[in-house]
Amino acid sequence: MLVHLHQYKREEVDFDDNRTAGESQTEDAVDKDSEEYFGENISDLDVETWETVEHEDHPIERRSLSIDGVTAVSVPQDSNEEDDPELPGKTIQIRLGGGQEFVEQAVIVEVQDEEPE
Repeated sequence: MLVHLHQYKREEVDFDDNRTAGESQTEDAVDKDSEEYFGENISDLDVETWETVEHEDHPIERRSLSIDGVTAVSVPQDSNEEDDPELPGKTIQIRLGGGQEFVEQAVIVEVQDEEPE
C-alpha cells in the first residue's frame, strides 16, 4: 500500500544571539541562493521540507510524507505521552515488511492499495 500522511510540529524559530532586539537582518544575509547557502544546489539534496501553516490562529509546521510498501496502518489506542494535544494528529504506526515505524503528530490523508484484487 501507499500511505500519504501530514506530520505536524511546532514552528521552530532560530534566534541569533549576536543580534539585539529590533535589529533587522540585511537582504544579503537572508537572500542567499541554495548553492551558496548549502554548498550545492538544493534540488540535488534529499531534504525534509516543512511548510508553515495556521492552526487555531498560531503558526505551526507541516510536512507531507508518502510511504510505499506499507503492509498495515494503525493508530495505537494508548496515547503517546510525546503527542502534543495542541497540535493536529496522533502517533500513527506503519508496518513495512518485517519492521514498523511510528510517525508522531500525523494525520492520515490517504491510504491506497496499489494492487487491488
